[in-house]
Amino acid sequence: MTFEELVAEAESVSVDGWDFSWLDGRATEQRPSWGYAGLLAQRVPLAEAVLDVQTGGGEVLAGVPRLARLTVATESWPPNVAKATELLRPRGVAVVADPDEPPLPFADNTFDLVTSRHPVTTWWAEIARVLRPGGSYLSQQVGPSSAFELVEWFLGEQPAEVRDARHPDRGRAGAEQAGLTVVDLRAERLRMEFHDIGAVVYFLRKVIWMVPGFTVDGHRERLLALHEHIQRHGPFVAHSARYLIEAHKA
Repeated sequence: MTFEELVAEAESVSVDGWDFSWLDGRATEQRPSWGYAGLLAQRVPLAEAVLDVQTGGGEVLAGVPRLARLTVATESWPPNVAKATELLRPRGVAVVADPDEPPLPFADNTFDLVTSRHPVTTWWAEIARVLRPGGSYLSQQVGPSSAFELVEWFLGEQPAEVRDARHPDRGRAGAEQAGLTVVDLRAERLRMEFHDIGAVVYFLRKVIWMVPGFTVDGHRERLLALHEHIQRHGPFVAHSARYLIEAHKA
């Protein structure tokens, strides 16, 4: 396919939800060794009340084979609220439309497990407030300089404060400031490969904070240069950053 055909195809598909299956065969990303989905499958059934914050389209929570008796999810983006509701309501999960800003719409000491995969922002004080004493927060987060090879292809070199904005040490500090005790903190960098420019366009349309304001028309010159780079050198390689954090409330 030509550059224009690849771009047009990637622009035409829906980016609702948090399902990346459209990229199968076109892009790859290593998964963290801790297996977040497996951890959820172990932990969620043991809890009485679970809150999944920023659930996206509900795909991760829906993958848990056995849910807690009370399971609630929040999401802010209307297309994802609809998608999560469709996916999770048949399993008894209440999906709450929430702006992802404090306060969370729940009473103090409500949940004994709060989870979140790749939250945009972690409101630690709110997490601590809604957790019951003895409860836990378990989250896989985006780490520092994630996929910055791709980000900087379009935006140029980023300053140190931007590169380090999601450092795991900041997560630990936020949890501790909210009165939580961090009991697990692990970080990894993972190889990503983009095999064609359509995969890049789809990814940047879906993960909108990578290149803020991304449009094909506004970034056509750099997209064409990247297409030519892939044609000459093979897949474009970047590295995602992920960390796992678990924090307990005394």
